[in-house]
Amino acid sequence: MSHNGADQDVIELLLSQHRRIRELFDDLDHAKGDRRRDLFRELVRLLAVHETAEEEIVHPAARETKGGDAVVDARVGEERRAKELLSTLDDMGPEAEGFDTLLLQLRDDVLAHADHEEREEFPRLKATLDDDRLHRMAGAVRAAEAIAPTRPHPGIEGPVENLVLGPPMAIMDRARDLIRGALGR
Repeated sequence: MSHNGADQDVIELLLSQHRRIRELFDDLDHAKGDRRRDLFRELVRLLAVHETAEEEIVHPAARETKGGDAVVDARVGEERRAKELLSTLDDMGPEAEGFDTLLLQLRDDVLAHADHEEREEFPRLKATLDDDRLHRMAGAVRAAEAIAPTRPHPGIEGPVENLVLGPPMAIMDRARDLIRGALGR
C-alpha cells in the first residue's frame, strides 16, 4: 500500500482518511478547552468533505458493481444519519451539556459506517475496477474535497445534489470557517 498521496488509489486514500477519523475521535476523548474545540472542528470538516467526495465519486462507481445498489443505499442511509447527528453536534459545540453522549453515538455510527465501507464497498471496487481507474478516482476525490462543503448538510447525499447544491454551500461554509477563525471560535 502506498502512503504517498499522489501514488494512492482511491481505496488507499479513503482508508487513510478513515484512520485519521479514528485518531480524531480518540484524541477528542482526552482533549480539553481550545484543543478539544479545534479537534472537533477538524473532525467536522474531514467528515463533511470525505462524505461529499464519496457521494460524488465513490458511490456511483460502487453502484456499477454486482449488487452495488443495495450496498450503496445502505451506506447513504448511514451517512444521512451521521450527518444529522454531526450537524446537531456542530450547532451545540463541544462545551454544551449532552455533547459527550451524542459524540459517543456519532463515533459508534461513523466507525461502523467506515467498517461497512471497508468490508463491503471497497472490496467490490478493488475487484471490479482497474488500477488506472482507482488512481484517477483518487484524484477526483481530492478535487471534490477541495471544493466540498465543510459542514454537514443532511438531505444532500447524492452526486447530483452535491454537484448542484454543494458549491454554494461550500462557499457559505468556508466563509463561516474564516469568520470563526478570525473570532477565535
